[in-house]
Formats: sequence, structure tokens, C-alpha cells
Amino acid sequence: MQKKIALTVNGRPYRIEIDIRESLLDVLRDRLQFTGVKQGCSVGECGACTVLIDGTPVNSCIYLAAWADGKTVTTIEGIARDGHLSPVQEAFVEEGAIQCGFCTPGLVLSTTAMVESGRSFTHDEVRRELSGHLCRCTGYQKIIDAAERALREAEKAAE
Repeated sequence: MQKKIALTVNGRPYRIEIDIRESLLDVLRDRLQFTGVKQGCSVGECGACTVLIDGTPVNSCIYLAAWADGKTVTTIEGIARDGHLSPVQEAFVEEGAIQCGFCTPGLVLSTTAMVESGRSFTHDEVRRELSGHLCRCTGYQKIIDAAERALREAEKAAE
């Protein structure tokens, strides 16, 4: 069964006809060419497919595209501004929290959601917020360091 949906991805409106069984991941990658969204486990366990829907991190592999009707979706391609990395992306680079890069988009987006929430997070809360992401290359410490750095820098900028 087909359905027409309207959604905004990275600030650009789209109207697209989908199969009601299609995941948001498949629509973003295969139909709209946002290949920064990665397919990992396909069951919502690894976080590689994380996108922001109305500012909230969501595993797009288990989120039906039909549910995104009327929503705002942000992928990794949508957080850099005017050719410059976002502060969160910069923190990941500066802390060496990137190796192969497969898990990085999801981690950056989840960290972006924390930063944009405007609240403070303890070390344990940062770890909990990022616990839905699997990384096979790093030891996670640099990822946590990058997230905490981004949060600290956002707090300083808000002062």
C-alpha cells in the first residue's frame, strides 16, 4: 500500500510516495540519498542509523517512514553550517573520537541532541545517553570525552 508523506529533511521539504512498510532509514538512504545514515543491525540496537526527529534521537531502521509525515528530520548531512563542522563534530575530531566513521554520524547526532537540550549532563548521564550506540573501533572513552567537551563548550557559549 502506498502513502504520500511530507517531511522536512535538513531544512528542505520533501513530498514523497512511500510503501507504508518502508523504514525511514531506507527512504533517507535509498530514495533521498542521505547516505550518512548507516544501516547496521536493522533492529535498533547499534545506533548507526540514528537521526533526529523533531530534535529527538531515533533509530531510523525501526521507525517507519510513514511516521515521519509532518516531522522534521535531521541527518548528519544537516548539522554542518556553511561548509564548517558543527561544534559537536569539531569536538569529535579534536578528541580523536573517530576511527572508521561508521558509528560516528549516530553518535554525533545523539550528542547534538544533548547539546541542543540546553541542560547539563553528568558523566554517567552522558554514558547512558550514548549507550544505544555500538562502536567496534574505539574504546568509547574518546567518544565520551568528545561528548563532554561539546557539552562544556555549549555551556560556555551560553554564558
